[in-house]
Amino acid sequence: MDFVCFSHKLVIEIDGGQHADSASDKVRDAFLVSEGFKVLRFWNNEVLQQLDGVYETVRLALLELTPTPHPNPSPTRGEGL
Repeated sequence: MDFVCFSHKLVIEIDGGQHADSASDKVRDAFLVSEGFKVLRFWNNEVLQQLDGVYETVRLALLELTPTPHPNPSPTRGEGL
């Protein structure tokens, strides 16, 4: 695991070619997902050559994983008047 954000349950992996079709990576990813984590995987060359796209993918994942507050319920009859 390269990076983890526990508050958002997000794991970021940055992999080289040795991880192509790695059975152990698939097992670990499945375990992390079963524990409620989202796993993002990027190749080294993506980070080196397309960093803006990597940032955007991470940003969107964090937005997806950020709980949105529920608005206060409207007052029931007679309350708050």
